[in-house]
Order: sequence, then structure tokens, then C-alpha cells
Amino acid sequence: MGGPNAGALPPKLYFRIGEVAELVGVEPHVLRYWEREFRAIRPTKSAKGQRVYSRRDVDNLMQVRELLYREGFTIAGAKKKLQRAGVEPRAEADPDPRETKKMREQLSAIRSDIEAFLEELGERPR
Repeated sequence: MGGPNAGALPPKLYFRIGEVAELVGVEPHVLRYWEREFRAIRPTKSAKGQRVYSRRDVDNLMQVRELLYREGFTIAGAKKKLQRAGVEPRAEADPDPRETKKMREQLSAIRSDIEAFLEELGERPR
């Protein structure tokens, strides 16, 4: 397999998995694994169900390969580095427990207001 040639992508908009594997320098199963691990890599599916990678996907895959194979990052470390670079979307953080408590209190107050309003209308809350 050929190695990564970041500046030498063929003049195409979309690539199939075999082409991408050759360009990036890894086996197709590695690309499929990286798709599951990195949200920045999202190939679409053709009408025949084949993966179709954009130029951006290929560039992102080349960055992932560089970080993992050449710079020695772990998957988690590569994700963090790509997040800092704005390539990989940040994982949704768990809400702050204080915010959760505040939201529960607000929802409880709204529920009480609705129940009072329904009673005024002669309806019974469930």
C-alpha cells in the first residue's frame, strides 16, 4: 500500500474505500474502525451502499494516521488534539449537577403553574 500523500490527492471530490485505504496507507478495516472512533470522519453511502469519502474525510484520515502512527498518540489523545484543532467535534459534556437541579426546580414550578391553570379551567391534572 502507498503512504499518505497529503498534498497529492487526485482531483476528485469523492473516493471509494479502496482508494482511500491506498491514499492513507492503511487497510480498509482500519478506516472503518476509525469512522467509529472519530466523528469528524463521516463518509456517505452510495445508492449501492458503498462508502463514499469526501476530500475532507480523506484529509482527516491522513491527520489521524499521522497522529497515531507517526506521533504515537493513542486514540483518545488523537481525539483531544483534533478537538483542540477544531477538526473533531467535542463530545457533549455531562451537564453540571447544579444546572440540572436548577432545571428541575424550574420545570417543577412550570408544572405547578400548569396544574393550577387546569384547575381554574375545571380540568383535573393527571
